[in-house]
Amino acid sequence: MKRIAIIGAGPAGLIAAAFAKTDNTGVEVFDRNEKAGKKLYLTGKGRCNITNTAPLEEFMQKIPRNPRFLFSAFDGFFNNDIIDLIEAQGVPTKTERGGRVFPTSDKSSDVIKALVRNAEKKGVQITLHSRVSSIRKEGEEFVLTFENGTERRFDSVIIATGGSSYPSTGSTGDGYRFAKAFGHTVTEIRPSLVSLITEEKWPSELAGLSLKNVTLTAYKGKKQVYSELGEMLFTHTGVSGPLVLSASSGIADDPSGAVLVIDMKPALDEQTLEARILRDIEANKHKQMKNAIMGLLPSRMVPIVLSLAGIDPEKTTDSFTKAERRSLVSALKGVKLTVKAASPIEEAIITRGGVAVKQIDPKTMESKLVPELYFAGEVIDVDACTGGFNLQIAYSTGAAAGTAAARQI
Repeated sequence: MKRIAIIGAGPAGLIAAAFAKTDNTGVEVFDRNEKAGKKLYLTGKGRCNITNTAPLEEFMQKIPRNPRFLFSAFDGFFNNDIIDLIEAQGVPTKTERGGRVFPTSDKSSDVIKALVRNAEKKGVQITLHSRVSSIRKEGEEFVLTFENGTERRFDSVIIATGGSSYPSTGSTGDGYRFAKAFGHTVTEIRPSLVSLITEEKWPSELAGLSLKNVTLTAYKGKKQVYSELGEMLFTHTGVSGPLVLSASSGIADDPSGAVLVIDMKPALDEQTLEARILRDIEANKHKQMKNAIMGLLPSRMVPIVLSLAGIDPEKTTDSFTKAERRSLVSALKGVKLTVKAASPIEEAIITRGGVAVKQIDPKTMESKLVPELYFAGEVIDVDACTGGFNLQIAYSTGAAAGTAAARQI
């Protein structure tokens, strides 16, 4: 019987285990944590954004890093497949705005239980509190050395240890260390899907304020790298929220100096917005500007936008000029922020970088350098925007690795 070890009991590892287990294989998953899928508990704000229903072509557009590498994996196991698998384990799902799929219960724990149940029903053994400290190869066998000093031998190994983000969940870069020990190239590790620190200090005055139905556009130099309608959040050091996290993916390689532009009124063109402002001014005669435009913005943001437009918030509507009106329109349609840096990788949702894809067979996830060594999930140099896309990468690469590892030597 072929012995297969999987390091990491996250979504990639659990799916890999289920696909690797056959009548002719013995499969054991090792995880350093006290429970499987620890990082999965955090996804989708604790609700677990399982996947996204976007068709393949649209799905690929959400993957800025090495998307072509994933074609074969997606062909073998895609969004409908994981939905069917989760539901077959007694967890119904629902689809929300933007094709985001969640468990109907809104509990990430239900998804984790489904993945564990799916693997264990097939005979997979999951061993927790068991950190692998090193892997070496002796002849045709892999020798796993554990933190307590014990050693185990296997015929195949699948590394599904995650990246370096959220280290408190066990993602501390072990997989990169294992890969390097076998001669693999690990590309530069950076944070992605992360809050951004801005040069401007005024966002700190709005910390905690959420903007909904705004358009955020990101530029790197003159190139537009991201633009989408949705929700964002101001923080003590800059900006965060769904739009910002996705935008960060487009500038993760070199965030410093990137420019973010917020359209506060994307549903209105400049002419329509100017007419709206005129109506508000007319309805608020003799009032101070900071009070007259309260209907346009969240109250905390009014003085900021007026300042950006070069308008004294204390002045009355009686002295509001045509030039100032146009300046206000420009400010509302284009609040600009300059990115100073991304927040630390410890705060990132995912990791940009990983084991170089040129050293991995895209059909099987097997190392091109070491036979019977496989990689799955975030440890590989692929990443995507928010919306369930990264989890799908984990499932699909896990399924490919598990299927290939189950083959007889």
